[in-house]
Amino acid sequence: MRELDELINVSDPAWPHLLELLASSATPVEVLPGDAAEGHRALQQMQVTARSALGGLVLNSGGLVVDHGWVRVFGGGSAGRGMPSLAEVNQFPVGFDPTWHPAAGLVVGHDVVGGVFALNGHDPAAVGRPGEPGQMTYFAPDTLAWEAMEMGHSGWLSWLFSGRLERFYDGLRWPAWREEAAALAFTQGITVYPFLWSKEARADLGATRRRPVPMREVLGVAADFARQMGSADPGFLGEV
Repeated sequence: MRELDELINVSDPAWPHLLELLASSATPVEVLPGDAAEGHRALQQMQVTARSALGGLVLNSGGLVVDHGWVRVFGGGSAGRGMPSLAEVNQFPVGFDPTWHPAAGLVVGHDVVGGVFALNGHDPAAVGRPGEPGQMTYFAPDTLAWEAMEMGHSGWLSWLFSGRLERFYDGLRWPAWREEAAALAFTQGITVYPFLWSKEARADLGATRRRPVPMREVLGVAADFARQMGSADPGFLGEV
């Protein structure tokens, strides 16, 4: 086990590089103020250093609000703004436990319609997820299945800032999505009916009925339908 000082005090921390990426981002991004204690808790439990993008993010920010609030990237948490921490979302132990590891991998971000960005654990096949260990995967709310992203966490952050989200979410955003996403609390998502995986929603997304609900409800409904419709159980989608 590495002590907290070893994880924090590194010669080449990732945070200055992340700040450069943020400054040149083609996508609107807000950096939230962080909770130092929560950042330290996450860093120690994960045993990653501030040299990594993941470590730099939890240590130096409360999280990122991307593209008018459509995507939330979890960091050290921001209690004053209501953003849960990476440790809370993944149900880390209260105190450091060297025997504990996230069974399915690490949930590192959500989007407001129930999409989940997760970093694969050491054996993704064992929990029915595609991709290699250490790669990003995405639980898609319109297919109710996990998709391999073929990039690591730092590559995923660069991708978020690259301006390619518009294409990625083609077919999942309606005309007023910016205003509706920006109005949400960070523990809320948007329920869409008919559901995003239905023929009706695909035919005319703008005609769907939408309302803000707890994010736990959005994720729970998606997981229930994934199981009922014969897809693999998506497993843990994060606790918000």
